[in-house]
Amino acid sequence: MYRTAKQTITAAFLAVTLLSLGACSSGGSSASKDNTVAATVNGKNILMREVEQAVSTQSGGKQAQLSPLELAQARLQVLGSLIQREVLFQRAEREKLLPTEDEITAIINQQKQQSGMTDDDFQKSLAAQNTSIEVVREEARKDIAISKLQDKYSSKITVNDKEVEDFYNGNRDRFVSARGVAIAMIMVDPADNSAQGAKDDAKNDAEAKLKIDNIAQQLKGKADFATVARTKSEDANSVARGGDIGFASEEDLKQNGFPAELISKLFSMEAGDITDPIRFSNGKWYIFKLEEKRLQTENLTLESPGVRQQITQALIKQRKDILDRALLEVAINEAKIVNNLADTMINNPSNLGLRPASPGATTAAPAPAASAPASTPAAVASPKATASVKP
Repeated sequence: MYRTAKQTITAAFLAVTLLSLGACSSGGSSASKDNTVAATVNGKNILMREVEQAVSTQSGGKQAQLSPLELAQARLQVLGSLIQREVLFQRAEREKLLPTEDEITAIINQQKQQSGMTDDDFQKSLAAQNTSIEVVREEARKDIAISKLQDKYSSKITVNDKEVEDFYNGNRDRFVSARGVAIAMIMVDPADNSAQGAKDDAKNDAEAKLKIDNIAQQLKGKADFATVARTKSEDANSVARGGDIGFASEEDLKQNGFPAELISKLFSMEAGDITDPIRFSNGKWYIFKLEEKRLQTENLTLESPGVRQQITQALIKQRKDILDRALLEVAINEAKIVNNLADTMINNPSNLGLRPASPGATTAAPAPAASAPASTPAAVASPKATASVKP
């Protein structure tokens, strides 16, 4: 399903920064103090400690459980992303697109608010990760600059009425308003998710049950659902949206493991109603709020509310994705890049030039890039779009 919300590098990075702050840590293990130069971009060093910290964040602090081959793959992929980011930032800097200090402050405050963090929570997170607000601001500066650079070129994209009409006429089967519900949720997971930045994290079944029951009592006492979701839910994907996971068709709900009795209940509820806590087969507890329901499936026309806008936005996004990639290729071609880590691997293929994994790690072949499991409710729905649009 097509998401209408604009997703930027800035928002994505800051969400990770504010919730986990792992990639910005300046203290801790010996790996975090490794000043080996992993790569250079126009003479600017990217240190091995930056690579290690990013791998640690992506693996939830469990990089010691990876095999040497998995570590090699993860480090090489992470370094490639850091190189691309530095290339784009340097181009933005040359084009005088750096943000002001006020812009940086505004973005950080916005992300803190959306994630439900108080100033005290934020300061505690900084202290727990041995980092500083200066580090966070510098990373934000880079991401905002890159976003400005991309927007400078994508702002020239236009879509005319004929393109919209042609897309609709060639994809009528995609424009269906399905029977379904728009919902928000609060999730409590009995597993330990503190390494992923979960707030007020339940770490076992007893704690999870106590926490979800306390949340249910707050909601019965007329507490605001979105506020509670931002401060109590352990689903990182929906916390910033106050628990909103968008619209899901009845078929979506079935395919994502919603119990039949819960699906039936959702269609019998009124907008604003909230369910009692329910435990899914994955062991996690959920409370759902019904935002909207559609009882009938019907075909949409080009003049149906929102259809033209969604097609236009989708076509613009498609062009923007291509343009962003082209911009990156041009910036890389213009830069002088030296990837010392890759050179070391080539020159030492017996162990890829890397330290071995910790004892007990697996010896499996390199794992593919991780993706969010489709079996959890958080992966079900997109925001409340009236049509599914994927050019």
